[in-house]
Parts: sequence; structure tokens; C-alpha cells
Amino acid sequence: MLSRHYAAVATVLYSLRHQSLSLNPALPERQFMLSLNLRVLIAASAILSSFFGLAGVTLDRNYHDSVEQSLEEQLLGTVYALIAAASLDDEGRLTLPARLPDQRFTNPDSGLYAQVSSNYGSWRWQSESMRGMRLPFVTGLQRTQRAGKKITLSDGRELYLFSYGVVWSDAEDPQYAYTFSVAQDLSGVNARTAEFRRNLWGTLGGVALLLLAVQGAILRWGLSPLKKAADELAAIEQGKQARLQGKYPPELQGLTGNINNLLSQQHEHLERYRRTLGDLAHSLKTPLAVLQSAVESPQDTSSLTKIVAEQVERMNQITGYQLQRAATSGWTALAAPINVVTVVDKVVSGLNKVYAEKQVQVCVNVDDDVEFHGDEGDLLEMVGNLLDNAYKWCEQHVSVTAKSRPGPLSHQWDIMFCVEDDGVGVAPEMVRYVMQRGRRADNQIAGHGIGLSIVRDIVQVYGGTLEITASELGGAAVNIWLPMRSAEPEKNKQPGT
Repeated sequence: MLSRHYAAVATVLYSLRHQSLSLNPALPERQFMLSLNLRVLIAASAILSSFFGLAGVTLDRNYHDSVEQSLEEQLLGTVYALIAAASLDDEGRLTLPARLPDQRFTNPDSGLYAQVSSNYGSWRWQSESMRGMRLPFVTGLQRTQRAGKKITLSDGRELYLFSYGVVWSDAEDPQYAYTFSVAQDLSGVNARTAEFRRNLWGTLGGVALLLLAVQGAILRWGLSPLKKAADELAAIEQGKQARLQGKYPPELQGLTGNINNLLSQQHEHLERYRRTLGDLAHSLKTPLAVLQSAVESPQDTSSLTKIVAEQVERMNQITGYQLQRAATSGWTALAAPINVVTVVDKVVSGLNKVYAEKQVQVCVNVDDDVEFHGDEGDLLEMVGNLLDNAYKWCEQHVSVTAKSRPGPLSHQWDIMFCVEDDGVGVAPEMVRYVMQRGRRADNQIAGHGIGLSIVRDIVQVYGGTLEITASELGGAAVNIWLPMRSAEPEKNKQPGT
């Protein structure tokens, strides 16, 4: 029997050590991952590069098309000027004056060239600026038909060739159909296009870099609460503070609140284990002293056996009670809610088998939506002890009721438990007595007398109240009220409170 006692003490010591270690677990091996800031910057860079690249290509293409269209319109105007200057002689031949509208036509290699060719014959006229040059103009165009193309000369210069078909208005004979062609050096146009491209891409690149810098600053400001939380967690790990104390935006308040709840629970569990170990050591002093005295003093075997049996039974009660106190989990942050009616049905089913000879009639009045936000073992311990007492003391009828109702805060729901029986009940003056560890209303009934005290301690851990009154069935009614915490954290709760 003593070995069982020491094994129980060892269990508490191991649990305390395990709980202490769990407060500072070994960090898992870190794996390389891009930071949130870098991820967003990379994504923003890709999006901005794609957007400004597409915008730049589109603007450049539109500018190029606009320049080419403008150049064609300009060259068409030059063709109209040549047509206006041309005339037919008496023999029906086309002639152009020596002085043309644009002086560049008279200067060799001036960059502006002209040619007029007959659509039906070998006649051709060329401006002085084309002396010694042959350009691949398009010929044989019909009336108002136009054609334009870009060529590169052997010396690397680019020219734009434009041709326009004309039929002289005072003659219908095909021999009076001509193609007027002009060509212009693109050096100036290309220079302006290159300057536009430099300005365009420089502006777009500068705007993109500016937006990235602004994005980086916004990210740094927006993610600063996360960095602050990480710094506070590091301070908690180093023991410099006990909880997250800073002000955080609404999006992080749920996270920081749940972290504080977890820290509070760890602190509460550790303190409970420490108190339990101290209480256990203190409670075992008296029975151990009695055993020590009995062993040292001369007594007959029967007396010694009786003393040992009594003290071992007492130590069993003490260790069982203290271990149950230590095992009480209390509120569990982020825990999945437990359906109460499922637990009640499970306990009732088991007790019906244990007390089958009594043929107890059980009335279960538990709403389907009643949920318990805590440890399932604690709920089983409470319901099991209360129903076990009710089965034990009843004549034939037991009633269990559980309902939920709105709590004082909008995010809270309270749970009301009531277990009744039709037994002898508990006198008001005996209520305090039966709530004590090891006390029983009737010593003829089997048990250790620690069931109600365990329930009382569990209820206290959850911040509730327990009350024993007279039942309408004629026996005792045990009423429990538990304020249920929801997933929304309590922002002002301190560890250990």
C-alpha cells in the first residue's frame, strides 16, 4: 500500500516537471522561408513590372504608329504640292518647274527626294536631290491609291518611301496616269522617337521604383504590429514580461488575446501543480507520523494492522484527491466545444449498468445546443461524480438538467447544471460537512467521500459556484453555475487570476 502512495507522489512530481518543461519547449528546427514583407514586395514588383512593361510597350507602339501616320500625312501634303506645281504641255507631257515648293528637292542628298513616273511607259522625273540615287518606290498605283514603306540604305540611313496614284483630271487616256513618290530621311524622326522612349521608360521606371518604395514603407508600417508581437514574445521567453501588453489592431487582437489566454493557462496550471505538491506533502505528514509512531512503539499485530490500514486508506484518499485537483485543466483556449448531452448520456449509460439492481429512472433534460468550453475530462468528472452520488443516494428517481443562457458579456454563455434525486437529501447544517474531503453523509454507503469536494474544486477552477438545496423530488439538488468563456479573449485578464 505504501508503494502505491509513493508511486502517486512520483506521478505528481513527474507531472509538475513535464508541465514546467512544456512552458519552454524546444524550438523546432527553423526552415528558410521568405518574410511577409519580402513576399509582398516580390509580388508587387512582379505586378508593377508587368503593368508598366505592358503600358510602356503600348504607349511606345501607339507613339510609333502616330509618328508614322503623321509622316505619311506630311508626305501626302508634299505630294499635293508637287501635283499643284506640275502641268501638262501642249503635247500632253507632264512637266515640273525648276523651282519646286520645297527647296530641299533642289539640293543633292538633302534628305527629301521626289520622283514622278508614268504608269504606262518609261517616262520618269526625279528631283535634283535624287541625283545618282535609285530608290525602290512603288509604281503603277491607281487613282488615290497610296503605299508607304521603310527602307535602309547601304550607308545605314533609314528612309520612308511614300507613293500616291494620280490620273490627270482633264484626260481619260491611260497614258496620263502617274505615280507621285516622295522619300524622307528618318534621322530626325528616329532621334525624336529615341528621346521619347528614353523619357517614357525613365518615367515609368522612376514611378515604379517610387511605388515600390512607398509599398515598402506601407508594408513596414502595416506589419509593425507583428514585429512588435514577435519582440514581446521574445521578451516573454526571456522572462522579462508575463504577457503581451501592447495595443494591437483589431485584426490581431484575437491572436494576441488567445496567446495571453494560453500564457495565463500555463501559469495557472503550473501554480496549481505547485500548490498541489505542497498540499500533498503537508497532508501526508500526519498519516506518515502516525505510521512512524506505530512502528516505533510496541503494539500487538492486530492493533498495528488496524493503524496501518486506517492510515493507508487515508493516504489513498489524500493522494486521489490531490491528483484529481492537479489534473483539473480549467478553461482551455482554442478548445473545441463539447456537447454536454453527449457526455451526460455516456455517464448515464455507464451508471445504469453499475446500479442495474436499483432500476433507477433517469430524466435527462439537457438542451442539444448546450456546449462546454473546457476539458472533456473535467466535464466527465463533474457529471460522473454528481450522477454517481445521485444514483447512490436515490430511491428510484434521478433528474439531470443542463441549460445555457446569455452571460453578462455579449460573447459569453453561462451553463446551469442541476442533478436531483429522491433520496433522503442533505440537511442544511450538513452541507458544509459533506463538501469536505473524506466526509460522507452516511458511512454505511461505500465510497471515499471525495466526490463532492472534487466537483467543488473543479467548479472553482472554472470560476463557477456550487450549491446544495432540497429537491422537488424529495432528496438533494446539486446546482452548478459555470460562466462559459467564448473564443473571444479576455483582454484584461492577468496570468494567475
